[in-house]
Amino acid sequence: MTVRETVNASKERFGEKDLMGVLGDATRVVVAKGKKVVEFDLKREPPTEAELVKACLGPSGNLRAPAIKKGKTWMIGFHPDAYSELF
Repeated sequence: MTVRETVNASKERFGEKDLMGVLGDATRVVVAKGKKVVEFDLKREPPTEAELVKACLGPSGNLRAPAIKKGKTWMIGFHPDAYSELF
């Protein structure tokens, strides 16, 4: 896998107003919160913006880390099983 862009999350923050722009043309978003993994299919069953915000942002109000885009899929947060499936 080739890394095209890296952003330092401690220097550049992405909050609620930035979320939809960050997700851009994504068709799938996988969010890991602890042991729980939630998957959103943005084409077939698009969630509300409020649902995405609640899932993708952490308690600080910023995008959960790590956040990785592969193709049109975003993996937000860390869960070993979800990562092994994606990569």
